[in-house]
Amino acid sequence: MSNDVRVSDAPPSPTLPLKGGGSRPKAWLARGYAQPLRPWRNIIGLVVTVLLASPSLHAADRPAKVASINLCADQLLVALGDPQQIAGLSAFASDPNISVVADAARGYPVLSQRSEAAVALRPDLVLAGPHDRSAMRRAIEELGIRVAEVAVVSDLDQARQQVLDVAALLGQAGRGERLAAELDAARRSLAATRPPLRRTALLVERRGYAAGPESLAAALLREAGFDPPRGTPAGLGGFVSLEQLIAINPDYLVTYEPVGEAQDQGELFLTHPALEKLFPPARRFVLPRRYSLCGGPALVEALNDVAERTRKGAQVHD
Repeated sequence: MSNDVRVSDAPPSPTLPLKGGGSRPKAWLARGYAQPLRPWRNIIGLVVTVLLASPSLHAADRPAKVASINLCADQLLVALGDPQQIAGLSAFASDPNISVVADAARGYPVLSQRSEAAVALRPDLVLAGPHDRSAMRRAIEELGIRVAEVAVVSDLDQARQQVLDVAALLGQAGRGERLAAELDAARRSLAATRPPLRRTALLVERRGYAAGPESLAAALLREAGFDPPRGTPAGLGGFVSLEQLIAINPDYLVTYEPVGEAQDQGELFLTHPALEKLFPPARRFVLPRRYSLCGGPALVEALNDVAERTRKGAQVHD
């Protein structure tokens, strides 16, 4: 299994590792995030007893109940898992602005921000992102429940491997192969419609945050025939001023939503008269936010959407 998915099923250690080395004793753990669990102590003890006695906790078995506290893990779980395997999803899964499985996600329990919510569902596996609710994750692990970390992907090859890894973790290798094949087919379809001349494009969000060349958004744009322009913020991205954006001057300005009348200060940046003059409609196009946040089914849908618009002869910005 690659680094895109990390599984923790070891028994709790007497100390917690810290960034940069060293550790903190479990006494600190009890004084910190474990305090809110006191009213649930008896219930949690019973749940843990049941969980530890269950043969489905063995790493080689297919997990019977899986919960997710991460948007990208939500979408992979819905796409790859059996419905009866899905114990619960994060609140983000049912938001159509950021999730491509929003309709299907509404049929499953929604997990709150507290660890008790996940434990009460009796999962034998919890999927989490690398930066999600660290206190909640530690509390779940301390109760003996496996936690698998679903990494943030930044290119299409990583996204493909992540599909296979998560599918294997769920005991759904066949579904993983099928979704990986869909991703391959979507890439081929888009490549067949891609114009031979490479152009530059920069995705800019509210307040001037620009996606960097190592972001998944940039990887998706490259697949569609757009390279990051010179002057793009390094890495995953960063903020650019109005003057910087004008100097960068990409061939296309990409936004998450059509730019209209600003509703707040964040949107005001993209409606500046200088940008409207430099980037008329012919030099803009929209890439919905839900397409560039996660791999898996979101990436397949994104590639197919851009390819379909190109096949129909529509401009990318339409």
